[in-house]
Amino acid sequence: MSAPNRIFCGLATLGLLTLLAARPAPAPDLARTLRAGRWQHRLLLLGAPKASQPDFQRQKKLLAAAEKGLAARDFKIIEVFYDQLSPADRWCWTHQLGQPLAGFRLLLIGKDGGVKRTETQPLASAALFSTVDKMPMARKEIKSK
Repeated sequence: MSAPNRIFCGLATLGLLTLLAARPAPAPDLARTLRAGRWQHRLLLLGAPKASQPDFQRQKKLLAAAEKGLAARDFKIIEVFYDQLSPADRWCWTHQLGQPLAGFRLLLIGKDGGVKRTETQPLASAALFSTVDKMPMARKEIKSK
């Protein structure tokens, strides 16, 4: 392959990578995400029919203002859009987590993998942090820091 063709192929690949990077990530494999997060992170699942849903947008704004508190408490935020779920993820959401595929949902999953709190309305960060800070594992983490 000549040098101009190699450069063109390299630029074409770079353009493809840029397009792929700009696309939203596919919906998570929920069961795998839940297993991977166990004992590593507290998971905050934000469920909504689609990203433009008003309660979902409101929750994102509340969380954006609380980044330091989320990081201090080892949170990982997972966005779950019902219209993007695979059949396996739908089953996980509805059966394993016991959530409907309608409306806004916030689920706090503890590091032990258990559902600690479920909300159908946006939750203020102070209320979220209060729930976490009462947990025995969080108390141990605070003492050790």
